[in-house]
Amino acid sequence: RAEPAPAAQKARVVVLRSREREEQLIKELCEHPGVQASAGRAAAGADVFVDATNLSELVGSLTDKGWSVEAEGHKLRVGRSFAVDVVTSSGMDWLDLRALFDFGDGVSIDIPQILATVAAGGDRVVLGDGSVGILPQAWLQKLAPVLRMGEGDGKGNTLRFSGSQAAFLDVLVSEAAEATLDKNFTAFRKKLAEFSGVSQAEPAKGFVGELRPYQRQGLGWLEFLEEFAFGGCLADDMGLGKTVQVLAHLQKRKRKKSPSLIVAPTSLIHNWVDEATRFTPNLSVYAHLGASRHRDVEDLAKYDVVVTSYGTMRSDIENLATLPFDYVVLDEAQAIKNEGTQVAQAARLLKAHRRLAMSGTPVENRLAELGSLFRFLNPGMLESASGFAELFSGKMGPQQLEALARFLRPFLLRRTKEQVLPELPGKTESTVYCVLDEDRRREYDELAAFYRDSLKKKIKTGGLGKARMHVLEALLRLRQLACHPGLIDDKRIGEGSAKLDLLEEQLDEVMASGRKALVFSQFTSMLAIVRQRLDDKGIVYEYLDGSCSPNERKASVERFQADKDVRVFLISLKAGGVGLNLTAADYCFILDPWWNPASEAQAIDRAHRIGQKNHVFAYRLIARGTVEEKILSLQAGKRQLVEGIIANDGDVMSDITAKDLDFLLE
Repeated sequence: RAEPAPAAQKARVVVLRSREREEQLIKELCEHPGVQASAGRAAAGADVFVDATNLSELVGSLTDKGWSVEAEGHKLRVGRSFAVDVVTSSGMDWLDLRALFDFGDGVSIDIPQILATVAAGGDRVVLGDGSVGILPQAWLQKLAPVLRMGEGDGKGNTLRFSGSQAAFLDVLVSEAAEATLDKNFTAFRKKLAEFSGVSQAEPAKGFVGELRPYQRQGLGWLEFLEEFAFGGCLADDMGLGKTVQVLAHLQKRKRKKSPSLIVAPTSLIHNWVDEATRFTPNLSVYAHLGASRHRDVEDLAKYDVVVTSYGTMRSDIENLATLPFDYVVLDEAQAIKNEGTQVAQAARLLKAHRRLAMSGTPVENRLAELGSLFRFLNPGMLESASGFAELFSGKMGPQQLEALARFLRPFLLRRTKEQVLPELPGKTESTVYCVLDEDRRREYDELAAFYRDSLKKKIKTGGLGKARMHVLEALLRLRQLACHPGLIDDKRIGEGSAKLDLLEEQLDEVMASGRKALVFSQFTSMLAIVRQRLDDKGIVYEYLDGSCSPNERKASVERFQADKDVRVFLISLKAGGVGLNLTAADYCFILDPWWNPASEAQAIDRAHRIGQKNHVFAYRLIARGTVEEKILSLQAGKRQLVEGIIANDGDVMSDITAKDLDFLLE
C-alpha cells in the first residue's frame, strides 16, 4: 500500500525517452555547417561535436526552429538586429549615436555593453535575464571598428562622432533594422548615396583654358568634398592633369581670407608656379623656398596660394602651424605614407579649412600607407588607434575589405588614362634581353657563388632577418654588374657591357627614325657611362639627376621639348619619377628594372600623357641569366616579394625565404 508523500517532498516527473526522435534531432543538427556526429558517443560522452567558430550561426538557426540552446547552465541567444538613433549638433559638426541591440524575447542591450565586449576582444555578453548573448561575427567585423571611433558622452549612453566620420557612421546606420535620424543626417545620407552621380562643374571666370570632361568631373568631385566637409585624395593616373583640376578649384576659393598651401617635392615647385601663371593668372602665388623665404607667417597671408617643399614644411612647421590655411594640398602625397616620419607628423599639424592629397600611387607597398594618408586628410575620422589599425592592417577578411572600400569611396577619386582618354595614342611595353659575354658571364657567376655561400653562413648563424643588409648588398652588386662592371669598380668605366651595347643599338634606330628617347636608370654611375658614349658619338642630350637644381631641371625639360637637335634625355629614378612632361619623346628605355611596378609606370608616363601625339614604346633592358631575369620570373607567382626586395625605401619583405634567395643567386 502506497503511503502519501510528505508535504515537503517534491513530486517527481518521469520523462520517457524517444530514441527515434533523438536520432532524428541529432541528424537534423548535423546538417548544419561545423557540426558532426560523434563516432563513439558513449566513450566520448557526446552525441555531436560543434565547431565553435560557427556557434553564433548555429544558435541563431536552431533558435529560429524553436530549439532552446544552453551552455554552462545559461541560455544562449544570438543578436537578431539593432536600432539606432542619430542626432546632429552645430549643423554637421557632431553626431550623437544611440543604439539598441535586440536578442529576441524582449531582451536587448545598448552601446556600453557592446563596447565593453568589443574592448575585451570577445563576442559574448551577459543579458538582463541572465542568458548569454552572442554577437554575430558579421556585426563585429563591420561595426566594431566604427563603434570604437566614437567618444563616450560621460554617461555611457551615447557615442559622439565628428562630422568627418559621418560616412563611417552611415555604414552602421545602413546595417540597422530601424533608424531614427534627424533631418541633417537624413539629408547627408541622401547626398552621400548620390555620390556616384557627381556632375561636372565649370571653372570660374578667372580660369584660363578649357578643362576636359573628366577634369570638369574632377572639379565637381572637389566641390562635393567641400560641401560635405571632407578631405580627399585625387589619385588619377600620371599625366591626367591633377594640378590643373586643383588650380581650377582654388580659383573658386580666391575670395577667401586665408591663403591655400601646396606642399610638393622641391622639383615640382616651379611646375606649380608655372601652371598657376598659365591657368590661374589672377591668383597671387608665392614659392616659399630657400634662405630668403618669408619668416613671418603674416607675410604669407598676403597671397592666394603658397607653394613649398616637404623639407621646408617640416623645417618651418612651428610657424606654418600657426596660420589657418583655406586648403592644404599635398602633391605626390605618398611622401607621408609612413605615419611615424617627421614629414607625416608635421603635415598633420597644419591647420586647414579643407585638406587634399594628390597621388598617382596612393598605395605603393602596404594598405597602412593609405591609412597614414587618411589621418592627414580627415583628422578625427580615424581617431581610435585600435580602429585605425584594424581598418588598415591589411589582414582583413572579404567582409572587412568590402566595408573599407565602402568607407573610402567618397574620399578617393581615381581615373586611368584608358578610361578617360581613349584618344591618347597607344603604348607598347616590351622586355629586350642581352647576353653577357663569356668573361662577364664567368665574373657574374663567381660573384653570385661568393654571395650565395656567404649569405648561407650568415643566415645559418643569425637567421635571415639579421642578414637583411647583406642580402640587399648582394642583390645590389649583382644588379650593378649585370649593367656594367664600372658600377662596382670605377676603374673599369672604359670597359664595354652587353647592356650598354644593346642600348646603343636601340638608340641608333631611334636616331635614324628622327624620334626622341628617354633613358632611365637608378644608378647615376650608369648614366655617367652612357653620357660618355653619347659624347663620343656626338649625340646631343639632356641630363637630370637628384643633384640638379629646380632651375636646371626646368631648363633641361624646356630644351628637350623644344629643341629638335636634343634627341636623348638621361634621367635618374630619384629625379625623374614624377613631375616631368616629356611628350616630345615616344621611346623609353629602362636600363635596370625597378621592382616596384608603380615606379616603372611613372617613368613611362613621363612620355605617355596628355600632349603625346605618337604611339609610345617602352623597353626594359634585361641581362639574361642574372638576378634581373630571375626577379622578373618571380613576379607572376610572388609579386609581393618582388615589389618589396628593392622598394623605394630599400626594405626587405618579411616573407622572403632562404629558398627564394637560393633561386635569385643560383
